[in-house]
This record gives sequence, structure tokens and C-alpha cells, in this order.
Amino acid sequence: MSSFDRRTFLKTTGVAGIAALAGCSQSGGGDGDGETTTSTTTSGGSGGETRLSWHAGGTGGTYYPLSNEFKSVIEGHTDYGVQVQSTGASVENVGSLYSGDADFALIQNDIAYFAKNGTGIDAFQDNPIENLRGVATLYPETIHVVTLAESGIETLQDLKGKRVNTGDLGSGTQVDALQILNAVGITQDDFEEQNTSFSQASEQLRNGDVDATFTVGGWPVGAISDLATTEDVRIVPIDGDAREQVKDAASFFADDQIPAGTYSGIDEAVPTVAVQAMIATNAEASADVVENVTAAIFDNVDELTIKTDFISKASAQDGMSIELHEGAQAYFG
Repeated sequence: MSSFDRRTFLKTTGVAGIAALAGCSQSGGGDGDGETTTSTTTSGGSGGETRLSWHAGGTGGTYYPLSNEFKSVIEGHTDYGVQVQSTGASVENVGSLYSGDADFALIQNDIAYFAKNGTGIDAFQDNPIENLRGVATLYPETIHVVTLAESGIETLQDLKGKRVNTGDLGSGTQVDALQILNAVGITQDDFEEQNTSFSQASEQLRNGDVDATFTVGGWPVGAISDLATTEDVRIVPIDGDAREQVKDAASFFADDQIPAGTYSGIDEAVPTVAVQAMIATNAEASADVVENVTAAIFDNVDELTIKTDFISKASAQDGMSIELHEGAQAYFG
């Protein structure tokens, strides 16, 4: 399906389009190198195993490796098997949860709010995803606006007239990028939009096919780290009036910064904004399964290596933007 067709599909077919788009991603995911099949929750019967399908994001972001760490923890502390699939991330993952193709997924808290309330973006407008449920919030998803040092792009306003990769079609990254640009007065007519995964976007920068990319993820994002090892990169700050305009336009954006040294060649902290990553499920998921999966993760966070400064039982409801699943409620009390 071409980029034009995918975008039109999202904008014109509402909930059915979201579910269908999620189905389109099952044979390769956002980067085209994820799992090629999807397992939904099934009871194996006596002596059998419950198989859980967990939808992540592109392999160059944070969702995919973190989801595989969750897989290891869950399989180590329950009788469940977990299949992690690479996808286009938040919006597609909502579609997979809606349709039942995924049992759990990582999404952004702003996308969760839009989906549950049928507002915010065209894909959900007047089409609320009523069976979407929250499990836990995880860590800040930092907005990275990345360019090469030689590009001359130093502020958001410099993106006018440029070729900008706003993230994979159907992803929370694309939604956030367009919101941020609109907030500072840059419409989609003001730049040439490209849409790919994080890894492909980095390759586009390296090859001179785009001038800047948006990436939303917990730092360090693997695709950016890899790019910075071979190229002189610049992370465009979101600060001052631009930051205030962004936060005024959408209350779920919060102040954030990328620490100095996070990426090679970035020697000073870069001010920006962030949303929040979260685990979601659907209302049809078994309360026992959700409670057991939640307990496995949050009783064993010491077994994780990614975003360990942020993921904890104590903070797991900070920024929760939708109704909790009853299984998660049972765990968190």
C-alpha cells in the first residue's frame, strides 16, 4: 500500500480503517523486519500454554527492545508465552487492540486519550475506541528533532520549506510531529512530508534524502545513536516561546530534556518536550491474565535494563490518560 493510500485510508475509514491498517502491518511490522505472524490469547487447556501477542513499534525505537525485555520477564515469572511484533507503533497498535489481534501493546498516553475519547486526530474523530484499557505508564517519550550539523537547521521555524520525516504513517510520532509543527505555525503545506520508521528515517538523513526527522522515544533511541556514530548530528531544541506554544496547544506535552552525552557529539543538554509511554490492553482481556502480567513486570523491574530510572510500581499510574483494566486495578489497588 502506498504512503498516499495509507494516509487516505486512515483519514477516511475511521475505526474500521484503524483495525484494517493494523491488519496490514501483521506481515512485517513498521520496519518490515518484525515477526511475521500474530498470536492472540488462547488457552492451551490442560498442560497448555497461554500465548499472548504483544505489539511494540519499529525495531529502531525503544518500544521493540523494551517489549522483548517484558517478554523475558513475563515468560520467566508466569506460564504465558509472549510473541513480540514490530509495528508502526501507537495508532496501529490501538487498531490491533481494538480488533483483538493484540493482547497488549505499547502506545503513547496522548494517543490513548484521543482513541478512547474519539477526538484529537482524524483517525479517531467521532470513532471512540471504547474497549481500550490502560495497564501502566512507563517513562517519558522524548521528542527528538534530528538533523545533520551541516544542515543549517537550528530552530523549529527553520523546518519551513524543508523535507521532514514525521515518523511512520499511523504512528504517535507522526501525530506529535504535526501537532508540534502546527503549534508553531508550520502547516503541512509548508514542508515536504516523508513517512518511514525511525531506522529508515536515519538512513534518509545519512543519504541526504530528508533534512530533518522527528523521533519520539525514550532516550537513547537506537536509530539516533547509530546515526551519531557516523555523522555529525544536531538535535533541534524545543524551548522558549516555541515550547510554550506547543504546551499551550496540547496539555499532555511536558517539559523534558535530552542529557548531554546521550548521543555522540551532543555535548550539552537539549531542551525539548515529551509525552508518556504506556502499556495498554482491551476490555476483553482476562482480568487474571492482565493482573498476572502486570505483577510479573512490576514485581521484577530489577530484571529490566531499559528505562530503569523511570519504570516502577510507584510511578506506574502517573499520566494514565484512560480507564484502567480491572486486572491492572486489582494489582495496583
